[in-house]
Formats: sequence, structure tokens, C-alpha cells
Amino acid sequence: MAYDEGLAERIRERLGTDPRIAEKRMFGGIAFLFQGNMAVGVTGDDLMVRVGPDATDAALARPGARIFDMTGRPMRGWVVIAGEAVAEDDALSAWVEDGHAFAASLPPK
Repeated sequence: MAYDEGLAERIRERLGTDPRIAEKRMFGGIAFLFQGNMAVGVTGDDLMVRVGPDATDAALARPGARIFDMTGRPMRGWVVIAGEAVAEDDALSAWVEDGHAFAASLPPK
């Protein structure tokens, strides 16, 4: 499955040149990791965000969000955001910040 390279580029712009950020092909798309922990990613036209188990319900209440479920087993702490819900820069920035903050709260891998 191909992924939206334009969305990936918009994420790169928000993450900047921090050497602790790495890109890795995952889930048929691309993931952005902070110190080895996934923060956000792109699969198809959608944004994946790791928000953590405690923030899942609040994240799901936001526009375009749904539970991350690629294998038939929903993953609490992860959400997928419809591409059209992050078409505006402010919306994308907020999600990228959330994913980055959660990944930064974890010990480096």
C-alpha cells in the first residue's frame, strides 16, 4: 500500500531536523520515531498517532479520529486520523505535537 508522501513531507516540516527523529517504513507506510519510539506515521492517506492509553478516549473525540486497528485487534493508545481531518496545518500540527510528546515521555530504545 502506498502512502501519502505529501502528508509525510508536512510531518517532516513539523518535526524539523532533530537528530533523535528517524523515519522507518512500517504498516505499509512510513513512521516517524523519536529516540526509537513511534510518534506518528502515515498509512495510505491517513495519519497514525501514538497518544498513549490514558489519552485514547480524548483523542477519539476529536474530528476524524478512530481507533488504530490493522489486524482486527484494536490498539489502545494509538489512533488513526482521516487525511481530510488534517488537511489544515493547525490540525496536523496539533496531532504531530501530541504524538511527539507521548514518544518523548518514553525511555529511549
